[in-house]
Amino acid sequence: MDDDELAEPESEELRQIKQQRTQALAEVVQFGDPVLRSVASPVVDFDAALIELAGRMAGLMLDALGIGMAAPQLGVPRRLLVFQCSPDQPAAALVNPTIEWASREQEIFEEGCLSLDRITVDVERPRFVRVRGCDLTREPVLIEASGLEARVLQHEIDHLDGLLILDRTSKAQRRGAMRALREGTSYHPDPPESEDEVAEDGADEPAPDAAHVAHEPAHELAHEPAAESA
Repeated sequence: MDDDELAEPESEELRQIKQQRTQALAEVVQFGDPVLRSVASPVVDFDAALIELAGRMAGLMLDALGIGMAAPQLGVPRRLLVFQCSPDQPAAALVNPTIEWASREQEIFEEGCLSLDRITVDVERPRFVRVRGCDLTREPVLIEASGLEARVLQHEIDHLDGLLILDRTSKAQRRGAMRALREGTSYHPDPPESEDEVAEDGADEPAPDAAHVAHEPAHELAHEPAAESA
């Protein structure tokens, strides 16, 4: 009896989920498009078109099994993001977000990205951040975020500044991810085998982008586990 005979048949529900995700990702801008390297412009018009765009982003994010999305990922260079860190809460939109403060305490976790399908890398980010912006009606919003929510917000704000997780990981992981992107394969980092290996990888971490350092007064410069993408 071979492996195919031993494998359980894929359920109809799972097939539909996979198909839905594939269809959603087909509408998401993928690595290589210049818009992902552009700094997004502030949103000026808070109108029906903005609400429609945020709704489309949230729908595609959920269909693609993501937990965050920035407008540039749909080819729209505007400072708008949507996120949903818990299935118990509705997707939220944040317009013209800025990081006011970031903690000195940092964490490293694997992050994925809807614009880098089948790629995950380790990224170090502050565990706590304070983010200011506004909602779709121009009402001020202040978010004191920690853990996963803080990571997702930082990931999406990076998109608005033309930065990707490839810019936030070690040289070794960036090389592996770039090779996989060229070959059309997947890439996921291997867990460190020793404390020495962790220290060596840490030495390869790139310096934070200057624009990001500027808006983090007490900066100490992570996506959450690899199963999620933003």
